[in-house]
Amino acid sequence: MSSRWIRPEVYPLFAATGVAVGICAMQLVRNITSNPEVRVLKENRAAGILDNFEEGEKYKEHGLRKFVRKRNPEIMPSINKFFSDPN
Repeated sequence: MSSRWIRPEVYPLFAATGVAVGICAMQLVRNITSNPEVRVLKENRAAGILDNFEEGEKYKEHGLRKFVRKRNPEIMPSINKFFSDPN
C-alpha cells in the first residue's frame, strides 16, 4: 500500500522540502531567541524601545556573515579562473 503513495522519484522532493523547512525553522528560532527587536515575554515588552546598539551589532554580525566576508563572491572559482586568466 505504501509503494502506491511513496515512490522513489519523490525522495528528492521530500529532501528539498525538508531542507527548506529546516532553514525556515532555524531562522525562526534564531529570530525569537536572539533578535533584539523581538520580545516574547511581557516583562521585556513593557521596556519599550531600547537603544542597545551593541546587542543589535552582535545579532547582525553572526558567524556565517563573518565567515563569508573573507571569501570572494564566486560560485565556481576554479571555472572563473580558467576562463579569466590570460595563461
